[in-house]
Amino acid sequence: MTPMRGRTALVTGGTGGIGAATALGLARSGARVEITGRNAVRAADIAATIRAETGARVDVFTADLSVQSEVRRLAAEALERLPGIEVLVNNVGGYWNSRQVTADGIERTFAVNHLAPFLLTNLLLARLRSSDHGRVVTVASRAHTQGRIDFEDLQGLASYSGPRAYNQSKLANVLFSHELARRLSHDAVVANAVHPGVVSTAFGAEDPGRAQRLLVPLLRPLMRSAAQGAATSIHVAADPELQDVSGGYFANGRQRGSSKRSYDEAVAARLWQVSADLVGLRGEGPG
Repeated sequence: MTPMRGRTALVTGGTGGIGAATALGLARSGARVEITGRNAVRAADIAATIRAETGARVDVFTADLSVQSEVRRLAAEALERLPGIEVLVNNVGGYWNSRQVTADGIERTFAVNHLAPFLLTNLLLARLRSSDHGRVVTVASRAHTQGRIDFEDLQGLASYSGPRAYNQSKLANVLFSHELARRLSHDAVVANAVHPGVVSTAFGAEDPGRAQRLLVPLLRPLMRSAAQGAATSIHVAADPELQDVSGGYFANGRQRGSSKRSYDEAVAARLWQVSADLVGLRGEGPG
């Protein structure tokens, strides 16, 4: 079956793990696939592998999405090169146990996991709106249930914890998806968040915490494969029956309820405004 034939999907963080598996699955579904990655050589290798296996058209964008100017450059290049974008999969993400700051002076976990997809989505919305039943799929995590948005210390300057920063960023993903769906309620574009499960990848390996170093090797045999982790993203991006489903949270291929905090519309609206200010969004995006 090729439900994605004639459709273009842009997958961020598509050079490994869940992102590469998502790109492969969408290519198998008939999509033209665009992947982003920080390393041009690695991205080209992944694209060549997917092309060889599926025969699909697979192209590459190179960008470091922790840097806002790189997100804007990526969006500009995508708009120039792609006549249509039907699906955007905000897959890029990471975990850093120690507090790090990006070139923009933003705490890295918040910058990569939330601000990057927030900015990229807004910059590409006009193209998604002009496409047939556009979809935005944002990869969150069940960790969002442990998160809260600390507007008084959003970037962990006063007190930083790797797990707390990660949980907050994943809650931000779900709040963003719900708020985006509300703002697009009169459009043909839908927005949903997904939980891939606990997947055996190199996630967090750049700066792991003590618990990760000790527990991950023991738990790895019980973790999902990258392909299993990507299955829900592919389902939400490609299933024709979901073309009108928006504002959902999906896990194990099914729509579920997300945390009570994720449905707080006042928090979502405030987070949207704070995020727009942090990325300098002016007159771009919905609402």
